[in-house]
Amino acid sequence: MSFMNKLKDFFSTHQETRENHYNPDLKSHYYKTTYKNALQSVKSLIEQTPGMTVTSVSEDRGEMSVTIDSPRKAFLIVTVVSVRPFETAVDFTATTNTFLPTDFGYSKKIILQLYKKLDSKENFVGTGKSS
Repeated sequence: MSFMNKLKDFFSTHQETRENHYNPDLKSHYYKTTYKNALQSVKSLIEQTPGMTVTSVSEDRGEMSVTIDSPRKAFLIVTVVSVRPFETAVDFTATTNTFLPTDFGYSKKIILQLYKKLDSKENFVGTGKSS
């Protein structure tokens, strides 16, 4: 990861995961499970996390919106995509509500914590598989 990418990440209030991310920690995570099981696992994981509230779930699109009230206010979008019958990708997009130009890595921390919990809950296959 280059210095410019680190600087850009530091002065940001938004982080998202994707297939070809320059940061290996923020690449899409793949799990050996069905689409419905993955969506339910993420939902229950978020409901069990203090300060997080699921505001809406669209099973047709595989999206879930989450508000985070503590320790800081933030907004999270979870995207679940079925790649193959028993292979599902999960991506997160986190945006912190702050008046500062930076959240000091809080949005990245949210994503990494959720991935860590989900990796231990579901059968983790790998990251960024088609990159």
